[in-house]
Amino acid sequence: MNGRSNGTAIGNGFGSLESEYIRRHHRHDPADHQCSSTLVKHIKAPVHLVWSLVRRFDQPQKYKPFISRCVAQGNLQIGSVREIDVKSGLPATTSTERLEFLDDDEHILCIRIVGGDHRLRNYSSIISLHPETIDGRPGTLVIESFVVDVPDGNTKDETCYFVEALIKCNLKSLADVSERLAVLDQTEPIDCI
Repeated sequence: MNGRSNGTAIGNGFGSLESEYIRRHHRHDPADHQCSSTLVKHIKAPVHLVWSLVRRFDQPQKYKPFISRCVAQGNLQIGSVREIDVKSGLPATTSTERLEFLDDDEHILCIRIVGGDHRLRNYSSIISLHPETIDGRPGTLVIESFVVDVPDGNTKDETCYFVEALIKCNLKSLADVSERLAVLDQTEPIDCI
């Protein structure tokens, strides 16, 4: 599920809880030459497990299938930079990204692309994780939003569609990896009162 924004409030197709998390944690102020969107994924794995993958700024390839290699510089704190090699088949080979924000208590991670050979200029994303119950077991609501410049020759819709496709693939992979780990973890059902 996703909702696009050109500077207006998001509420397209999101539930009230999702909309509240989006309002609280996913504020982007896109300029006229930018597009922005928000995507949601429900994962059948507890937050601590999903967060253990998402927060690893130095190892995004653990769940992002388009990354072949990552070399992080710094102490993995805000301001750290990572150099990513992208697998062939995408219109890019490298990306340089900076960790803008990391909150282990609230489960929020923000990155900004600061270089690389691709068309994603002034790209910034926020991912937040929120506990929920799915089928009586601990689950995770994942929300990812972004803002990016629209490249010359592209429309806002084309640009958003491309970035959304990449994020959807990453979120599906995050769910697959997390849910496999959750099965191994043997998380007990939550008692319903």
